[in-house]
Amino acid sequence: MNHEREHYVNGAWVAPLEPKLLDVVDPSTEEAFAQIAVGGPKDVDRAVAAARAAFPSFSQTSRKDRLDLLRAILAEYTKRRDDIAAALSQEMGAPLKFALERQAATGTAHLTRMIQVLETYPFEEVQGTTLIAREPIGVVGLITPWNWPINQIVCKVAPGIAAGCTMVLKPSEVAPLNAIIWTEVMHAAGVPAGVYNMVQGEGGVVGNAMSSHPDIDMMSFTGSTRAGILVAQAAAVTVKRVAQELGGKSANILLPDVDFKTAVTKGVLGMMGNSGQSCNAPTRMFVPADRHEEVKAIAKAAAERVVVGPVGDAGTTMGPVVSEVQFNKIQRLIEAGIKEGAELVTGGPGRPENLNRGYFVRPTVFANVRNDMTIAREEIFGPVLAILPYRDEAHAIEMANDTVYGLAAYVQSADVASARRVSAQMRAGNVFMNYPVGDTAAPFGGYKQSGNGREYGKWALDDFTEIKAVIGYEAA
Repeated sequence: MNHEREHYVNGAWVAPLEPKLLDVVDPSTEEAFAQIAVGGPKDVDRAVAAARAAFPSFSQTSRKDRLDLLRAILAEYTKRRDDIAAALSQEMGAPLKFALERQAATGTAHLTRMIQVLETYPFEEVQGTTLIAREPIGVVGLITPWNWPINQIVCKVAPGIAAGCTMVLKPSEVAPLNAIIWTEVMHAAGVPAGVYNMVQGEGGVVGNAMSSHPDIDMMSFTGSTRAGILVAQAAAVTVKRVAQELGGKSANILLPDVDFKTAVTKGVLGMMGNSGQSCNAPTRMFVPADRHEEVKAIAKAAAERVVVGPVGDAGTTMGPVVSEVQFNKIQRLIEAGIKEGAELVTGGPGRPENLNRGYFVRPTVFANVRNDMTIAREEIFGPVLAILPYRDEAHAIEMANDTVYGLAAYVQSADVASARRVSAQMRAGNVFMNYPVGDTAAPFGGYKQSGNGREYGKWALDDFTEIKAVIGYEAA
């Protein structure tokens, strides 16, 4: 990888038109270990022009052509998966095992799924005498985050390719090196010039230039709700489609009949995976008020099992959070929980005692949390769990839905009918019953301020296509 100070445009690595460099910081050491090129509007214009020029040809390629291309991308990705995991571990602080088995593995999963979807996807169907056709929407702008970087890159690029779109990617400037390796994968796979382009840069500059660009037909954005609003506002001027996967404050409702030791432990450890930096993490745990003391003890024991430390150590299960900005935000919110009267069960402010540098956060559990407290309202994006007691099922559902977010919800019950009944009342795009295995074919996205549109599988392909009706296509 020797392309940190370049963008990728029209099938080649190119020097920036507006030269500027930005440090990439290792969150374990707080030290810069690389520099990337940071683009500007002229770099975006060049990349969009390449994508626009490539669109007429690529949009007319056959299903077989695009399947062959996706299979070639998957083959090249498999060769570089270890490299991607190593980059992710250093730039975002994921333990190496987690980076390989969870983070980098998502790229394989999404490519494999998209190949399966494309094999049978109904681009055309006749209804009566009318042809309903799904066609590539055009040039798409892709903005991806730092918390699950390669996951979000692949689950946007793969359906874009499958649909016949051309694209410009702006990866996170906080965790950008995995995107450079991904771009090397695309080049090695033989993606035609101009179909895939990448411009490194900051959201306020490159992201804004993409969102407002008249020659981009769609923006697909994953990130904070605040930034998503700015993307949508900039995109509105040109009336382009905007698909957004934004923030979350997901509820985890434990019904009275569940095995509490198992359900609480899985909830705590699942929420603290990826250092709590997952938009769909089950950060609010709702438990029966008469089981609250029992739950506190189980949650404390589970959180204290988390091993925080250097990402290369075999025993580490949680690394640092990604940046100083995130570390400071999490510390502020932990302090707010204490100040507002939540009961600190374990963890708290500062680093773990054995670590004197790096953006390491103590696995933290609060109990006796009210739903109007800051730690129950704001997305913390760190390893901080809030336990909220409820009176009865109706009270739990009411509190769970009392949030501006609606990305995910979790329901635990020994009785499937009860879990289904509560799941049906959750105002969220995904509901996970009894900690199931993930499903890359299921639509991923949220209600309310968690965004709009859906990713993964056929649902992503739907988002990257436009619908055309040809009336009178068949003789009456």
